[in-house]
Amino acid sequence: MEEKKIQLTIDRHVVEVNPDMTLLEAAKTIGIEIPTLCHIDLKGTCVQNKPASCRLCVVEVEGRRNLAPACATKCTPGMVVYTNSARVIRARKTIAELILSDHPNDCLTCPKCSNCELQRLVMRLNIREMPFNGGEQSVRKNELTVAIKRNMDKCIYCRRCESICNNVQSVGVLGAVRRGFNTTIAPTFDKMFTDTNCTYCGQCVAVCPVGALTERDYTDQLMRDITDPDKVVVAQPAPAIRYALGEEFGMEPGTVVTGKLATALRDLGFDYVFDTDFGADLTIMEEGAEILSRLQRHLDGDKTVKLPIMTSCCPAWVNFYEHEFPDLLDYPSSAKSPGQMFGAIAKTYWAEKMGIPREKLVVVSIMPCLAKKFECARDEFKVDGNPDVDYSISTRELARLIKRANIRFEQLPDSDFDSPLGESTGAGAIFAASGGVMEAALRTVYEVYTGKTLPHINFEQVRGLEEGIREATIDLNGFELKVCVAHTLSNARKIMDRLRAGELNYHVVEVMACPGGCIGGAGQPYHHGNIEILKARQRAVYQEDEGKKLRKSHENPDIQKLYAEFLGKPMSEKAHHLLHTTYHDKSIHYFSETSCKKQESRC
Repeated sequence: MEEKKIQLTIDRHVVEVNPDMTLLEAAKTIGIEIPTLCHIDLKGTCVQNKPASCRLCVVEVEGRRNLAPACATKCTPGMVVYTNSARVIRARKTIAELILSDHPNDCLTCPKCSNCELQRLVMRLNIREMPFNGGEQSVRKNELTVAIKRNMDKCIYCRRCESICNNVQSVGVLGAVRRGFNTTIAPTFDKMFTDTNCTYCGQCVAVCPVGALTERDYTDQLMRDITDPDKVVVAQPAPAIRYALGEEFGMEPGTVVTGKLATALRDLGFDYVFDTDFGADLTIMEEGAEILSRLQRHLDGDKTVKLPIMTSCCPAWVNFYEHEFPDLLDYPSSAKSPGQMFGAIAKTYWAEKMGIPREKLVVVSIMPCLAKKFECARDEFKVDGNPDVDYSISTRELARLIKRANIRFEQLPDSDFDSPLGESTGAGAIFAASGGVMEAALRTVYEVYTGKTLPHINFEQVRGLEEGIREATIDLNGFELKVCVAHTLSNARKIMDRLRAGELNYHVVEVMACPGGCIGGAGQPYHHGNIEILKARQRAVYQEDEGKKLRKSHENPDIQKLYAEFLGKPMSEKAHHLLHTTYHDKSIHYFSETSCKKQESRC
């Protein structure tokens, strides 16, 4: 039954809206953008953040003495609202000036310069003076991890990062610390990120309106490597990059820029331009074989086999279950992520063919993700201290490099990736979207298990964006394969809690940490919860898949050649050594001061 709409007036416009709408949402339906720093719309990803802490969205409501925060005020019938009265504009300007009073004035060197929402707001409100002097900021902690940079002097206490860390990702690292001018958002007991169960998913960075949380930048290191004559620098861009990079150059969301991406990377000076999609196809060969192996053992009555098998492509998800569910480490696939598989093959098989010493080869991944920066540094992915992937840069970092080099990206001709590690199928491309890893695996698992060609190549039942958890049953020649797809870590937690309780009845589970999968990664162009942008990127993913000549990983000729010449077969001893990994208990137990004293008194 359709919800009955109500009428109200906003800036002399009569509006019809659903009664559960806020004034902020209602105004947006008629094109009125009310400024806000704390609100972020996360509908379709998990939750809508409404802390009403910044108070910049205040509006005047007839019959109400005080100004109302538009993000937290529900529409009521007959309401008369003014978003642009002199009183409202004065209040917003004063609030913004108070925020600035406790904020550093280093915009020129701030990583968020030109992308800062506070900066845009100040320009909109025409603030040219600083009438207030704030408090001392020195007690706030700064931190530089392998993936994330914190400069908490810039924190404006909007609580977006807290909301997404607690509600969308359920990791719970961030919360309010201290009082007054020294208030900030930080980990428990004001710890460093490195001392917490942070997954480095980076979604806090993706929603931060200012420069308090940013990614660690590796572009200067990359340019040093590219200009070093003793190094051979190889690029491997992830699938999701090509569906979002164009946004940084004024293109519509969802514009596919695969060919331009390859050309731009060559113009930047990379010696070879390969493709992580190749690594995605390789991942399906290994992960698919592992799925079939566990299923067969299960069908043979082996009680020790662990099902469901869980995908392991997402490094933030890997960090999450190592921290939160160390008792369930036997369930995830042991297959490395596509990027790490690529690095291992590039520094062995390809380097040997080319006669390049490992220490001279620099493999750089270009990822939609900040957790990939952390993943590169894991000891499991190093040989005698030399990493398989040297470091990772984000989509945003790549865009900055292209602009710095005066490359007119939108006018670049298309070109192909280099061979042999640049050949890929549609199955590799769809890794970019939630459900893509599952669908790619099903295309191969179905044909290997049944010995038949797929009648319909698309598994649309595992696709989607707005549903946080999706379930499907796939008919494998009479065997009902039960699968599940989840995106965001709060949904992953629901699944793992059910697994721990013995209530999970699936054979295969895919988890991606970011909303919508890699298309919503924290290293992508900022979308601030705009689900229409994520939908456009998702459409582009399947558009590229449809246009591929080959759409199943096991049909990739260069993958077949790699196994014939080097690996032998999926899950062989060599493949297992190079392409698989192990997981570790990284759980952290927090104690309050009181509980610590109790513990000491018992000793």
